[in-house]
Order: sequence, then C-alpha cells, then structure tokens
Amino acid sequence: MNNIRYIDRKTGVEQVEKVYGGKTLGLLYGDGWLSLLLSWTLLPLLAHFPFCSKIYGFFQKTARSRKKIAPFIEAYGIDSSEFEQEVSSFGSFNDFFIRKLNPRRRPIDPGTKTGVMPADGRYLVYPDLSQVDGFYVKGQKFSLTQFLGNPILGRRFAMGSMAIIRLCPTDYHRFHFPCGGVACKPKRIQGSLFSVNPIALRKNLSILWKNNRYLTEIDSPSFGTVLYVEVGATSVGTVRQTFDPARAIAKGQEKGYFEFGGSCVVLLFEPGRTRFDADLIANSARHIETLGHLGESLCTTLS
Repeated sequence: MNNIRYIDRKTGVEQVEKVYGGKTLGLLYGDGWLSLLLSWTLLPLLAHFPFCSKIYGFFQKTARSRKKIAPFIEAYGIDSSEFEQEVSSFGSFNDFFIRKLNPRRRPIDPGTKTGVMPADGRYLVYPDLSQVDGFYVKGQKFSLTQFLGNPILGRRFAMGSMAIIRLCPTDYHRFHFPCGGVACKPKRIQGSLFSVNPIALRKNLSILWKNNRYLTEIDSPSFGTVLYVEVGATSVGTVRQTFDPARAIAKGQEKGYFEFGGSCVVLLFEPGRTRFDADLIANSARHIETLGHLGESLCTTLS
C-alpha cells in the first residue's frame, strides 16, 4: 500500500498518515490478484448492503466496545485534553467517536469575509471545477451532476470551486457550517458505502458520486449559494443532522455528525464568489492534502 502523505497546516511539515485499517484497505483496493477477486465478490457486498455497516455500527454502541477506546487513543496519539468530557464517561466506542470538543480548543475565525473549515480533516481544494480533469486519477473526470444528483445544480456550479474534506476514523467527527446564513433541509441521495480513503479514490473516483450523500443548500449573504454535501462511507451506518433548518445558522455552528467510520464533506461555491487560502491551493496543486481544523480560515468571499 502506498503511503498517504499530507501537510500539517500548523507546522507546514509533510507527514505520513497512520491509516486505521490500512491492511484491509490495501487488500480491498489494491492491484494484486486477490484484491481483484475481492473487488468482485466481498467489496460489493460490504458497499451495497447497509446491514453490514449496521451490524458493525451496532457493536460500536455496546458497552463491551468501551475497551477499545483507550488503546485507540494511545495508538493514534489523540489528544484527550481537547474533549468536552472525560474519557471514562463514554459508555461505548461510538460515544467516544461522536465526542464533542471543548469549544475553546476550536476557535472560529472571526473575519467578516472569511469562510472557515467546517471540520477536522484533510483538505483538497479546487478553485475552478472546469479544470478538475486530473483529480486523483488521470483521465477520470469528476462528475458534478452525478455527485449532486441534480443536472440544474450541476450546470450552475460547473465552473465554481470545491473543497473536499476527508475525515479519518481518528478525527473529531462532528461537522459545522463554514459561513452564516439560512440552510434548507438536507436531501438524501441514496447510494452505497465504499471507502473514501485516497487508496480507494485513486482506484475509482466514481465512489464520490456512488456513496450515500446528504445535500444541503445554504443561502449566505457573503458567499451566495453554498452546497454542503456529507458523504457516508465504509462502516458509517448513519449521518446525523443536529441543526434546525427553520432557524438562521451561524459560522462555526454544528451541523451534524458521522457515526463510526471514515467519511467526507464536500463544499461547493458558485463561480467568482470565493478564493481559497493560498496554502491550500498550493498543496492541492501538488495533489497533497492539508490537515486543517474546525474554525481555521478556509476561504475569503470576493463579494
């Protein structure tokens, strides 16, 4: 399995990701004969039938799963001092997974023209989607219309900008709004549950428009219409929305959370409405992700 590298935004240092379930991912999405066999047999079963994820997710909610928490924190170097509650208070592994953080540890950038990172994760940005032909795999063009499940929105955002935020199982798994405004009720786009790890995406980019997705349109005074899409993935049985569509939203406000598994958030901005931060553009141009955190600056409005 090829190493997954990213830039730590705080230090500027390139790091190698410690992948949860890396051996399994390498086996399922690799290039060997056994991987090919599994991709035709086991992988479709895991991805297309939600009961597989639901069974696994059910175990993560049992009291017995608590014993996994301490070894997981130690193995992946997770900073428990950021948690809103004590580790000993979690009743199951899923309780730990959907943990809240102390708000003081994720301050929200106060800039009036700034859009913020909506989650802890690894960021790739594309300032102009019409130039996205080389995204992940040469010759594999990103299908925005299929991704959004809506040809009208697909045409409207075809020359817009996009941010892809990949959340690892080790990350804080609540996601937030990048800007203020009014958000509509999320629309579910039925799909499968393939992994969104780069190992899988490099093999098959269409995973992004085949997986379960939830699409929310945000009407922002500063950024215009913003599309917010949560992409479910392997072992993610549920995407929970915690915001109230009937009320105005604030920048940095919690939108929802993913239950156990790897997952992904995608933001889409209209053409000419925003400019991503320079470091994110530079790293993404090299096809390398940037590790960022909720509340940090993501982009600036051009309006």
